[in-house]
Amino acid sequence: MKLGIIGCGNMGGGMARHLADSGWQVAAHDPDADRLAALAGVDAFPQARALAAACDVIVLSLPTAAIVRAVMAEIADALTQGATILDTSTSDPATSQALHAECAARGVQFIDGPVSGGPSAARAGSMTMVLGGEAQAIANIRPLLNALTARTVHIGGPGAGHAAKIVNNMLCAANLVLVAEAVRLGQAAGVAPAALLEGVNAGSGRSAVSEVNFPKWVLPDAFDSGFTMGLMRKDVRLAQTLAEGAGVPVPAFTRIAQIWADSAATLPDGDDFNRIVQFQTEQDQ
Repeated sequence: MKLGIIGCGNMGGGMARHLADSGWQVAAHDPDADRLAALAGVDAFPQARALAAACDVIVLSLPTAAIVRAVMAEIADALTQGATILDTSTSDPATSQALHAECAARGVQFIDGPVSGGPSAARAGSMTMVLGGEAQAIANIRPLLNALTARTVHIGGPGAGHAAKIVNNMLCAANLVLVAEAVRLGQAAGVAPAALLEGVNAGSGRSAVSEVNFPKWVLPDAFDSGFTMGLMRKDVRLAQTLAEGAGVPVPAFTRIAQIWADSAATLPDGDDFNRIVQFQTEQDQ
């Protein structure tokens, strides 16, 4: 399996380092030369097309659906017959479905496999991946999936993985706002945040936000998860677009999406996404 990674930011770079450290032969491309130079043990390709021609499995780790489409347009003619594209970006279902059809016409498999867990999980090979695509195509790259993840879930056909990831991030965005409100309510009643969360996490109100985000990044005032406000705002907009396109009313999330949008006035896109809890606190003062 000749493996290439396109996009070597926090997630793609973490995957490349983990695979190289695990004995995989990894090629990588990123428009940022410094990112490539920082990847010891990885074959750097200055051009995406050259990487595509040299690899039969290509992992995409890119910021937006628009960039995914642009990269795929750039490398399409260079892809080899029988190659597989694994798109770990947070894209949208329609883009994945269109690219799956375009790739199929060229004899190439396209799998949407967005990931959760953040840069530390990418570096450790312990991510969770939700997959959309054909079962046989997924089976063909099972060794790679096992190396990158602690858990995979095959959601359905093309685009299903990205639909599931958008819904997941929609819930994460909502839970950050809700847990922040719960903590403030507990404090008003005289309960310390850490003690409140211990109680919540023993009950039915728990979530990954109450179990991981608050203890790890919020309560210690760390805010260094590696995932930014800008990225979560993008995912919130993706959820709104998905709901509008499907004609599904999401009134509660619409209000929470407005909170994320309003926060841009005081919380820059480059800030850690967990800082949304601080915006909520400021609004209530």
